[in-house]
Amino acid sequence: MLDHLSIQCRDMQAASRFYDSVLATIGGARVLDIGGAIGYGIDQPTFWIGTQTTGADNREVHIAFAAPSRAGVDAFFVAAVTAGAQVLHEPRVWPEYHPDYYGGFVRDPDGNNVEAVCHVPG
Repeated sequence: MLDHLSIQCRDMQAASRFYDSVLATIGGARVLDIGGAIGYGIDQPTFWIGTQTTGADNREVHIAFAAPSRAGVDAFFVAAVTAGAQVLHEPRVWPEYHPDYYGGFVRDPDGNNVEAVCHVPG
């Protein structure tokens, strides 16, 4: 249903380092870099970061990135923690969502709740 999503960042250098690192673990990369905005995706940009231009503070959002495997979730999580992300929930099965929901949650440099999730049975 979504075509793309964009978030505003206080520090584009910190945000781009974070997302360059974690998205590479699940097959994502910078696809477009234009005038203060960076688009990430596989073939086309589906997730964008840009310089904060409105409001005094960012309002926390939750973003879940699809990982192709549970190992991808684990790699995403390790890359995020290595990049200095605050751990919210270590990767595990979340049976309250469904029996094969495997996800790990961290905070990005702007305080957003960022998750990698895999829906494939382990």
